[in-house]
Amino acid sequence: MKYTVQIVGVGGQGVLLASMVLGNAAMKAGYKVAMSEVHGMAQRGGSVLSTLRFGDDVISPLEALGNADMIMGFEPSETCRNLQLANRDSVILMNLDPVLPSMVAAGFEEYPEISSLVDSVKAVNPNVVTIEATSLAIEAGKAVAANAVMIGAVAAMRGFPLEKDILLETLKEQVPEKFRDLNGKAFEMGYAHIANQ
Repeated sequence: MKYTVQIVGVGGQGVLLASMVLGNAAMKAGYKVAMSEVHGMAQRGGSVLSTLRFGDDVISPLEALGNADMIMGFEPSETCRNLQLANRDSVILMNLDPVLPSMVAAGFEEYPEISSLVDSVKAVNPNVVTIEATSLAIEAGKAVAANAVMIGAVAAMRGFPLEKDILLETLKEQVPEKFRDLNGKAFEMGYAHIANQ
């Protein structure tokens, strides 16, 4: 068994923490793990891509275009921008809460309609599952826990090979003690949202 997750988003969304949690959980489950991160202008809200591969015979931290088993899209436009990483059999988890680029926030450009972004993804891949991770994180206590919502959602995704308990335990190990309850609650909300669809 080999499994590849391409995690995409922008700086500040917790993409790298999510990749660490998934990678450490995969190691706990007994898999070989390889990771690669590309996060150019992450501190300024730029694109972030983390590739996580785990399984029995994983060597390279990189994956060929079109070979991802899952795209974990933290930001709608970044999910669209990285569709070439997937194929029609890949599963796509798409957060619908956008992070507005500076030019959009300043009023010089417009952000695409979320529904049109979802339609664009569905035109390429029918296996799209959507979630409003930031909204759920706010409901859990703080918007910053959106990455915990996404990790919980992944735990409930069809065919994902890591168990919920290992993911939750690993998440709690990775965050500071004072934020463990918040992240645990956000994780459970993300899990329930997908499991109940």
